[in-house]
Amino acid sequence: MSNDQPTPGQPPDDDPFRKQPPPDGPPSSGGPPPGDGGPPRYGDPYGGSNPPPPGDPYGGSAPPPPGDPYGGNDPLRGMPPLASVGKRILARVVDWLIVAIPLAVIAIPFNVYRHWSDESNSWDDTVNGMNGGGQWVFRIITIIAYVGYDMVMVQRGGQTFGKMLFKTRVAMLNDGRVPDSRASFLRAVVLWVPALVCCACLWPLLLLILLLLDRPYRQGLHDKAAKTVVVSAAR
Repeated sequence: MSNDQPTPGQPPDDDPFRKQPPPDGPPSSGGPPPGDGGPPRYGDPYGGSNPPPPGDPYGGSAPPPPGDPYGGNDPLRGMPPLASVGKRILARVVDWLIVAIPLAVIAIPFNVYRHWSDESNSWDDTVNGMNGGGQWVFRIITIIAYVGYDMVMVQRGGQTFGKMLFKTRVAMLNDGRVPDSRASFLRAVVLWVPALVCCACLWPLLLLILLLLDRPYRQGLHDKAAKTVVVSAAR
């Protein structure tokens, strides 16, 4: 069953992970009238209104917080803190094992292990054997298993089993809601397909390096493609 939202970009009322309003709330619209009847204060040429804060040349508009590239409109405001890289790695290992163990059993009828156990074969024979019809069918099954698992779990509640274990979750960067089917699918494809097709070691390493270097939201390439972040979760 799809988790698509009826209105794009608008979190539903029953989404338990939607971004909550900041604790301090919006500033009050009330306040003293522009003129209080008293003499103008020092440095106030407008006769009564408070002078702008120091370093504010625009008369009251607070500057954006340091490190906020969006001019003060921080997408993470009101959301839980970002998940640590260590927890994300451990959660990914758990998810990999959850899918890999059943696949190891399924691989037996496809003769995936036959060429590895045959000591008489040369390396070229082993590589050519792995490119046979049965091995390609198994590779497609593997891609469907990893992408499907990640997509369904993230779309369902923002958490795979690994993320549940380490109390992290995936959220849309703009509003904190659970990713819909499109975002979940795109994220899973970028995360798993290159590693399963051609770059089993290099792709996860590249994702990790870019994740460590990314500021301020710790997004991997899969997060940037789907416009998601990984944050801490209470459950």
